[in-house]
Amino acid sequence: MDFTLSTEQAILRDTVRRYCQERYRFQDRLALLRSREGFSREHWKTCAELGWIGAALPEDVGGFGGSAIELALILEEFGRVLVLEPFLSCAVLAAQTLNLAGLEKQRKQWLPAVIKGESILALAHFEQEARGDLRFVEARAAPVANGGYVLSGKKSMVIGGGNADQLIVSARTEGASHDAHGISLFVVSPGLPGIVRRSYRTVDGGNASEVEFDGLKVDKTAVLGVPGEAVTALEHAVDFALVGVCAEAVGAMDSVVSVTRDYLRTRRAYGTTLSTLQALQHRLADMLVELELARSTLYRALAALASPDRWARRKAVSAAKALIGRAGRYVGSYGIQLHGGIGMSDEYIVGHLFKRLTVIESVFGNSDFHLNQMMEASEISAAATPEPTAQLAHAAMASP
Repeated sequence: MDFTLSTEQAILRDTVRRYCQERYRFQDRLALLRSREGFSREHWKTCAELGWIGAALPEDVGGFGGSAIELALILEEFGRVLVLEPFLSCAVLAAQTLNLAGLEKQRKQWLPAVIKGESILALAHFEQEARGDLRFVEARAAPVANGGYVLSGKKSMVIGGGNADQLIVSARTEGASHDAHGISLFVVSPGLPGIVRRSYRTVDGGNASEVEFDGLKVDKTAVLGVPGEAVTALEHAVDFALVGVCAEAVGAMDSVVSVTRDYLRTRRAYGTTLSTLQALQHRLADMLVELELARSTLYRALAALASPDRWARRKAVSAAKALIGRAGRYVGSYGIQLHGGIGMSDEYIVGHLFKRLTVIESVFGNSDFHLNQMMEASEISAAATPEPTAQLAHAAMASP
């Protein structure tokens, strides 16, 4: 596999990196954390103007027609500085769901405003009892005489839900809670009667919501795509989000290693710099190995994401999430340990990086869940050519 970036991709990466270095300093981020919304509308507007929100969306809706590689390049740079804007929840998860599930007229109706930064979407799909299972949906959409629906149920951990002006809601129009068939999507405004939204800050400073639907009435124009056939689009969109969050983790891990290396080179104890102590050199080397293994696993998942074989995608993407989740916890925890007490300070970036890596390990299913997903996909896949996924799983399980 050739992982050499094209000229356009290299320019994109360098542009995002330069913007983050110049405009997203750590002290600026601390100020955003204390603000009411928890992110900057000005930064979000810039993301739209520079084309980042629409980087992986089709040209016919105003996007740039890129792929998951462009998203990964952006999110890796965002991960280095812990960007708070709802890029993952809106530009990746929700926008890809709308693009994959929506009819052509629906895509052209809603996506241009998202790409321009005028509308913020969030996907309200996951439920408390799902434990990462995308097909577990107990929320119901009961049909009514005029062709509309009445929605009832609860959604948990709606990432970016507190700042969204439109929600993409999954609900069952038929079938049992674990059935693949019968899941439908609806685009609704969170201000409608029948919706209760409870927003909160996550431990890493992000935004999420618990959303409850009690007799929410929607008309048939709110249905996204074909009723009962949303599961394939959801699975593919979540694969995009998984790869995106893995890229963000790689960026955060890279930042931990870099900051820790610089700290060990400057901090003096016992008459010498800490970087001269062999035990600390070995620990930093272990962190670097975990980072490079995570980066290689991300590349493998990116290569598989374009495959039409859902089981090939599932193996590679779940292997990446499992390994990177554990590697992130390892790198983050030792980054704090090598810093000592200052690593726990709220005024120092290492603790914030560790918090984000901890959340990433759990979001969209934790490492144990994705190891099981990968093994299930391996058993189901009919591919005759052996792939290195089993080695990735072994590495993930062996990772400290």
